[in-house]
Amino acid sequence: MRIWKAMLRQPSALFGLIIVVLVIVMAIAAPLIAPFSPDDQMFDGLSMEGAPLPPGGPYLLGTDTLGRDLFSRLLFGARTSLVIGLVANGIAVAIGLFIGIVAGYIRGAVGNLLMRFTDLMMAFPALLLAIVLAALLKPSLWIVAMVIALVNWVQVARIVYTETRGLVERDFIMAERSLGAGHFRILLVHILPHLMPTAIVWGTLGIATTVLLEATLSFLGIGVQPPQPSWGNIIFESQSYFDTAPWLVFIPGAVILLTALSFNLIGDALRDILDPTQRGRG
Repeated sequence: MRIWKAMLRQPSALFGLIIVVLVIVMAIAAPLIAPFSPDDQMFDGLSMEGAPLPPGGPYLLGTDTLGRDLFSRLLFGARTSLVIGLVANGIAVAIGLFIGIVAGYIRGAVGNLLMRFTDLMMAFPALLLAIVLAALLKPSLWIVAMVIALVNWVQVARIVYTETRGLVERDFIMAERSLGAGHFRILLVHILPHLMPTAIVWGTLGIATTVLLEATLSFLGIGVQPPQPSWGNIIFESQSYFDTAPWLVFIPGAVILLTALSFNLIGDALRDILDPTQRGRG
């Protein structure tokens, strides 16, 4: 309740919440809201010259290169992008939490090995690594989610590792050990709750990165494959019409930008609320 009230007092966070809730509701209710099927090629969806129709009339945002309703495809594309964003980022946060906690708590050779592996993964450009993995595997919604998760966990692991190293030296942890508390009790009862604000903030911020990475992979043709719509492959299919039908690129691009910005605004607000060291720094 405190977090909710604090976010409502921040205009930027409130704006982000409104946009995110709107996108989620439209994605869930896409079959009810969409005026057409996302895969239907309408008999009047192209001009006499075979060009896409501009926004207006029965097609609110115009049609694409095959005469399909752009608004309907964006609604169903939101489902794809959000599912990948939530699933991939959830897996990435879980992997990062596990590796960071284990490395920070156990330390020694195991901790050093896990952190050197993390450093090795961080040395590769995330987009390049995602392109390689996606090219080696058969692209699909769940494969793309797995690929994105495998390249996005490293930042979480590094931050969790640093925080865990600091927590294990705190007096209350030392007191628990002196009282005979086991490792699992210390990890689950004392360390993990202290790390949850970090996981929540990075989980929210990571959704924006994941949505952008999915759109990039789909735009490059190695993400979610047509005919299943995603915001990235909508732009990919329409890039050759940039001069004659710019709405096919600008509208999906604006949707991606607005969604990523909204998740970032929410993540920034949660960081300020959950991390007391950030308060008052402005």
